[in-house]
Amino acid sequence: MAKPLLPDELWKRIEPLLPAEAPKPKGGRPPVPNRAALTGILFVLKTGTPWEYLPKELGCGSGMTCWRRLRDWQAAGVWKKMWRMLLDELGEADAIDWSTSAIDSCSVRAVFGGRKRAPIRRIGGKMALSAI
Repeated sequence: MAKPLLPDELWKRIEPLLPAEAPKPKGGRPPVPNRAALTGILFVLKTGTPWEYLPKELGCGSGMTCWRRLRDWQAAGVWKKMWRMLLDELGEADAIDWSTSAIDSCSVRAVFGGRKRAPIRRIGGKMALSAI
């Protein structure tokens, strides 16, 4: 049997972070459960499969459903909360090897903008050509 994408232990820690489904006053189709949607999201992100090719056999709903849930959870800040919770758990367990970490200028914002560039001097030849 294949290894599950979302083990029960992990789901128990993530479930409280997910927002409740908004009620639909006009009724309609029942929503895909959060766990199924998260499994579909993880499958697409792990395999690189396009959203529209998400296998129906997984029981995760359509790729568009999973993509919308990903978008909504991003807007609600779910991923940042999830990342923070799991990072805190790893830190408390002393399971992070910070010696293998690296930060580069793309990861850290320059609060005061860094050094200002010197103005670029014009070359005399360009001025002479523009006068012709």
